[in-house]
Amino acid sequence: CYQDRFQRPRQKPVANVRPKPPTHRPRACQVIFSSSMRFFAPLFILTFLGPIFSLTAKPLNVLFISIDDLRPALGCYGDKTALTPNIDQLAKRSILFNRAYCQQAVCCPSRLSLLTGLRPDTIKVWDLATHFREAKPQAITLPQHFKNHGYHTRSIGKIFHGGGKPSKDPPSWSAPPLHDFVREPTVRYATQKNLKGKGLKRASTESAQVPDNRYIDGMVCEDALKALDQYATKQKPFFLAVGFRKPHLPFNAPKKYWDLYKKIPAPASQKYPKGAPELAVRSWGELEGYTDIPKNGQLTGTQVQKLRHGYYACVSYVDALTGRLLKKLDQLKLTENTVVLLWGDHGFHLGEQGLWTKANNYELSTRVPLILSIPSLTTQGTQTDALVEFVDVYPTLAKICGLKEPDGVEGISLMPLIKNPKRPWKKAAFSQYPRSTSGNRHRKQGDFMGYAIRTDRYRYVEWRNVKTQSVQARELYDHQVDPHEMKNLAELANQSAKLKELQLLLKGGWQKALPANH
Repeated sequence: CYQDRFQRPRQKPVANVRPKPPTHRPRACQVIFSSSMRFFAPLFILTFLGPIFSLTAKPLNVLFISIDDLRPALGCYGDKTALTPNIDQLAKRSILFNRAYCQQAVCCPSRLSLLTGLRPDTIKVWDLATHFREAKPQAITLPQHFKNHGYHTRSIGKIFHGGGKPSKDPPSWSAPPLHDFVREPTVRYATQKNLKGKGLKRASTESAQVPDNRYIDGMVCEDALKALDQYATKQKPFFLAVGFRKPHLPFNAPKKYWDLYKKIPAPASQKYPKGAPELAVRSWGELEGYTDIPKNGQLTGTQVQKLRHGYYACVSYVDALTGRLLKKLDQLKLTENTVVLLWGDHGFHLGEQGLWTKANNYELSTRVPLILSIPSLTTQGTQTDALVEFVDVYPTLAKICGLKEPDGVEGISLMPLIKNPKRPWKKAAFSQYPRSTSGNRHRKQGDFMGYAIRTDRYRYVEWRNVKTQSVQARELYDHQVDPHEMKNLAELANQSAKLKELQLLLKGGWQKALPANH
């Protein structure tokens, strides 16, 4: 683990006194320098050993904060509407990845790609009902890897998918998870009107005059604070995963967070991209299930405004809860020895491109917030525009904390990029999304798979028949002139050369897109 503390007070030598041997065991490696090399030691360490070197026996802890359905709607990402002072403050002592992408824009496959370091086609998880151990029974997850290296690992809130069999993975945790599978309406809703309703989906929004811990995320925060108190008294390092469910629908938050916003800007465009295939813009049908939303998904301007307002209120709610966790680290004097990773499991549409929620291959659904704070390394705060993916998180955290490199993962450590945020990096980030022949939802890999790459300038998508692998439709968007992805260029004759180039890049797969000397 990296702790850049090389300056020590010089002491006068004491004659005929043999120094006592160290009472601790070095974590990664130990270099013994003669007195003539003391001047050059720090330079040697920084140059040749890098961030894995530690001068103390104390390993780094990990606070792993997952936020459901959070697109980069944060002040630190340049969102001028979002009021997120706590996450913005965290970003000031972190590296912020401006262009991080999930591997599939829906909860279960996205989370599992990060937690296993494997892509959806490898773990064969494309829906919400499949457990990754069906295809990969011997897989070692990210928290399991830390557990196997002496960490106490714990899950509070939504870390794996939040429903049914996929929400559970006992080998990953040192203690039984808390709040991992929550369906009770009494922690989702607070007003009497909604509590008297029926079913899991009632109103799509709620503003209630209640304290933060009236909803499930507040309860998750309270239990996470207690866990940190307990960890502060222990010698064993911890990996604490805290999963907040907001801003997932329904957009329910205490009224004080709604009151932060007076008017939310309208979507940049509420029409489908011109020339987009039907497979690309088909609704996931998530929003339409709420009692105050028309079954055909056609919303009034007032409904659009209220939903967008509710989303931002939930973002500010979760920001406040995140702030409480960070404050607790400070109070317990754990900040200087704790890596903090904050991430949203995929992006989200709020009416843009005529789409709502996630479940597609567009920028707004695949681009995610990813913020990483490393003690003594990211203290000044920095950003990178390099293309990174969720599968990169697992090997990165292992590297930072000096653990053995995980076997067989399909991402790479971001440590070279953290040390040099402007260095050349991946040629593309890879995402995918399945569709059935008809209907809103798919099972398994569906009948068609949309494979997408995001390069520095372009987004290219091929919709392939799962059985024949023939390409049914293509999409091409040029972010230099069309940052909102509103015009599909794939059928234009003047794009044929670019199309062929991107076809080859997609066909080469993620391995061919890796940077040199990573």
